[in-house]
Amino acid sequence: MANKRTLKHAIRLVCDELFAECVAASLYGPKNIDENFEALLNSIVKMQDNYISRVCHPEPGMPAAKYFRDLKEKFYAEIDDLVNQINNQ
Repeated sequence: MANKRTLKHAIRLVCDELFAECVAASLYGPKNIDENFEALLNSIVKMQDNYISRVCHPEPGMPAAKYFRDLKEKFYAEIDDLVNQINNQ
């Protein structure tokens, strides 16, 4: 596991890129679905806050390696879901 600072930085970078892609898709895509993009933008911001706070405060009683592996897997799954939603707009 990398240190927590590196992991938080990576989460921020990925969320920033997702946010930028969503804004670009909303600007260059169909104009009638702005509420969907606003909901996606809100979910990206909430996801970033959630995972940053989970990195800072790991679950007690769970081995660190297992906790952070599970955290990364859930983060990747949520990213994949958001990317699919952006592509389907």
